[in-house]
Amino acid sequence: MTADDTVQTLSTRAASSFRAYRDGEVRAMDELVDLLTPVLWHTARGQGASDALAQDAVQTAWLRLVESAERIKDPQAVMGWLIVTVRRECWRTHKVDGRAGGELDESLPDDHPDPAAVAVHREDHRVLWAHVQRLTPRCQALLRVIAFSDRPDYAAVSESLNMPVGSIGPTRGRCLAKLRAALADDPAWGGAL
Repeated sequence: MTADDTVQTLSTRAASSFRAYRDGEVRAMDELVDLLTPVLWHTARGQGASDALAQDAVQTAWLRLVESAERIKDPQAVMGWLIVTVRRECWRTHKVDGRAGGELDESLPDDHPDPAAVAVHREDHRVLWAHVQRLTPRCQALLRVIAFSDRPDYAAVSESLNMPVGSIGPTRGRCLAKLRAALADDPAWGGAL
């Protein structure tokens, strides 16, 4: 296997796209947005943001990145910078107008053709997220950030969650074990573990 065949971490891929964007490749920003928006979305939702607030926070983070692109010295830091920006935007909005907090909105798009399947999926989704919300805040934050990356960059996760790199894997395992056990004990859970 050559170095080119090695799968890059999410943070490394983000840094590469960001570096290309700063070097004048405007389309590289599209790649960066596609790559990191799911992580940013779940970071915002992890702060208790509604769909609307999460969307605003993520869009604001992207705007701030474009405005601040030249001030970010290390492209490898862009993922952590965006995660922190989304968090701060959620907190700022909460302080300004009290829009954050409350339950997460678990609604699904209405474009599914089979109403019975949609109902079952919604119920499983509701039960899953209800159990995720019962986990410790640390577990919730960790699972939201790494759930949407094939190969999470533990250094970036460590920085964004203020967690030692060596504890990320074991903590993730314990969090998932707690979630699996809670779901297995819940008769309302019909999803696959």
